[in-house]
Amino acid sequence: MKVIVEADGGSRGNPGAAGYGTVVWSQDHATMLAESKQAIGYATNNVAEYRGLIAGLEKAAEVGASEVEVHMDSKLVVEQMAGRWRVKHPDLAPLHQQAKALSSQFDRVSYQWIPRSKNLHADRLANEAMDAAASGTVASQASPAGWTGARGEPTRLLLLRHGQTELSAQRRYSGRGNPALTDVGRRQAELAAQYLANKGGIDAVVTSPLQRAYDTAEAAAKALGLDVVVDDDLIETDFGAWEGLTFVEASQRDPELHRRWLRDTSVMPPAGESFDSVAQRVRRAQDRFVTEHGGQTLLVVSHVTPIKTLLRMALDAGPSILYRLHLDLASLSMAEFYPDGAASVRLVNQTEYLSSGM
Repeated sequence: MKVIVEADGGSRGNPGAAGYGTVVWSQDHATMLAESKQAIGYATNNVAEYRGLIAGLEKAAEVGASEVEVHMDSKLVVEQMAGRWRVKHPDLAPLHQQAKALSSQFDRVSYQWIPRSKNLHADRLANEAMDAAASGTVASQASPAGWTGARGEPTRLLLLRHGQTELSAQRRYSGRGNPALTDVGRRQAELAAQYLANKGGIDAVVTSPLQRAYDTAEAAAKALGLDVVVDDDLIETDFGAWEGLTFVEASQRDPELHRRWLRDTSVMPPAGESFDSVAQRVRRAQDRFVTEHGGQTLLVVSHVTPIKTLLRMALDAGPSILYRLHLDLASLSMAEFYPDGAASVRLVNQTEYLSSGM
């Protein structure tokens, strides 16, 4: 699907109270698919213009676009994104990089300068955001993210599984035990961190308290310039007496219980924790993320079961999906949760970034 993105940004004073507006149109410019505006505090016109472009590309991805035609009245942004002008200002370089990374997810992106008189919708949204910035309020408004009818800005969770440990390499149950990352695992964490830093747009890093997850999160947080926040509800399942055993060893130790555990999420391993119990605490974490980080993008570093559970919640799927999803070590998935209760899954088990350095 091809769409048109119109974006604008500005500030009262340059630099001053700044904001942006963006709108996504159908290819024939007859149907508005999405729009967004936001006050961004104290910034320059050019920073606000880039922020508008980035928001527009994100909205285009949300509505399922494969080709994007960007229209802006900022000659500087259009020429820099088209590769004809160099990016010299240090404040614009990271924004340019973020916009380029977002552009790479589409089959084709083109950039066209238009006069302000043909960019009135985005201009109006940007001015409303600047007015809000000048008055000290935070204006953020988004249209439905596609045909689902979900409203409001979603909380986007980038779900990163930790890197390799000795137990995971041997395919053994690894729950509350605390094995360290292997050399391979540390390299996986570094590659994931590099990818996420290039992607940008992450507001916070949250992790399970277990060392393998924390070390993976710390690598990403360092690359992103953020702190690591520990959330105990993201800890892996307690496998009890099966901790450290292989699938075959656990099934031989407790054959009937193991068979029931594979079919029924209410069943607990010996002295362990059921998947239903995991779901209760993961739901608490998900509720906190939406309440405390509304409209933000969080990197959530955790384990197989909590990540699968968050994906299950976003899909509103039955418990059998826990046994059918596959998540590789250091893989990335993405789920979005809207303030009205809607949700969507946009990515599952991405690992391409690992192949470049392993």
